[in-house]
Amino acid sequence: MNPIIFSSMILMIFLGTMTVLLSSHWFLSWVGFEMNLFAMIPLITIKKSPRSTEAAVKYFMTQASASMIFMFAISINFSLSGQWTITNITNSLSLLLLIISMLMKLGSAPFHFWVPEVTQGVPLKIGMILLTWQKIAPLFILYQTTHCSNSYLVIFPLALMSIFIGGWGGLNQLQLRKIMAYSSIAHMGWILMILMYNPTLMMLNLLIYIIITLTLMMMLDYSNSKTTSTLAQSWNSNFTISSIMLITLLSLGGLPPLSGFSPKWLIIQEMTKNHNIILPTIMAMAALLNLMFYLRIIYASSMTLFPSMSQTKTKWLFKNQKINFLTPSLISMSILLIPLTPMYIIWL
Repeated sequence: MNPIIFSSMILMIFLGTMTVLLSSHWFLSWVGFEMNLFAMIPLITIKKSPRSTEAAVKYFMTQASASMIFMFAISINFSLSGQWTITNITNSLSLLLLIISMLMKLGSAPFHFWVPEVTQGVPLKIGMILLTWQKIAPLFILYQTTHCSNSYLVIFPLALMSIFIGGWGGLNQLQLRKIMAYSSIAHMGWILMILMYNPTLMMLNLLIYIIITLTLMMMLDYSNSKTTSTLAQSWNSNFTISSIMLITLLSLGGLPPLSGFSPKWLIIQEMTKNHNIILPTIMAMAALLNLMFYLRIIYASSMTLFPSMSQTKTKWLFKNQKINFLTPSLISMSILLIPLTPMYIIWL
């Protein structure tokens, strides 16, 4: 793709998200979502292949359907209230349709089927945008509607469903991009669950998830690892990157004392303070499913040897690539933030 066109698409994605974040008008929010959608399609098809074309069609159909439901919801709300203000939702039907449209855009259960397929059909760098930046705008709309009294009746069961589906779906996967997609579905469940209790903690959870996912996707792209077998062979080319990659996987699974444990700890603590014991217990048990397939990747990558043409070291076959200057700082934040948890508690 032409660098000017690529830069224009990235800029449009950024402007689309910022339009949603900075607007207080429903129509401007819809315009921001549409800017995001039409900028992502050329990026998904940046490598011409049937798989990328299929991913682009699935992404377009899902996001266009969600935008249609979103427009229908705000039209109903406008016809009943006469206002376009985002925080003014007076009708239960419009609130329900709004939540459904945002869950479709997030890829949360039960509207999650497009996420693994689209992520598998795009390059790692585009998948990185899809699993991180594209989650911000829908979560912001949900953040602004948390004051509505009945929204928790819809969000709570679907958030719990997302946590379980994100764990079960990743158990039988060998493709790393699909594993990252199911991990995203599970993390969206945690984020949606705490949204009703403490929206500020939701923002912290989203920030740490984005940092860890960015770190992992950048290292996967650096080592050109797309399956568990290629990840195992990357030990021959760069032992340090492979080791840090596996530690970051554990952090993504929420294993203490890594950074990914901090938001789960704070979420469970916050829900327990609100006299909710059973739900965080179920969530913690469901998180073990994610940790299980992360540990399986680590075992298959570091303790077993995949069948290969030669048993000799093949470091000379790999190209020397420069690590992005952001990678060391992202690595530090993705695995070493747990000592700062008391500061989070004071801030929250």
